[in-house]
Amino acid sequence: MMPGEPTLRVLFVCALNQWRSPTAEVLYRDDPRLEVRSAGIRRGAKRRLTEKDLRWAQVIIVMERAHRQWIQNRFRATELPPIQVLDIPDDLEYMNPELQRLLRLAIDPEIASLLDP
Repeated sequence: MMPGEPTLRVLFVCALNQWRSPTAEVLYRDDPRLEVRSAGIRRGAKRRLTEKDLRWAQVIIVMERAHRQWIQNRFRATELPPIQVLDIPDDLEYMNPELQRLLRLAIDPEIASLLDP
């Protein structure tokens, strides 16, 4: 991507915006090709997913299939961007090195395919 080219707006989503999605946000925050945010779908999420987030995002990356289903059901009337599912389990805490490794392994190819179709 050349300087001045538009960035890809990526929204990372998990259940509580506590471990997985905020870790992904931190990992990709300084990637010049991307603008990133994170949110959770459950009540009590540190930052709860809103329709405004969905309108902002060009792609949504969720940690589990159930998260995609919830978004599709809850925001049925909203035109949704593509939603990619990573299948990252909810058993590693925020910034855990293994969680970082799993996220990079799953997200890097997704980002590459979106930026270089």
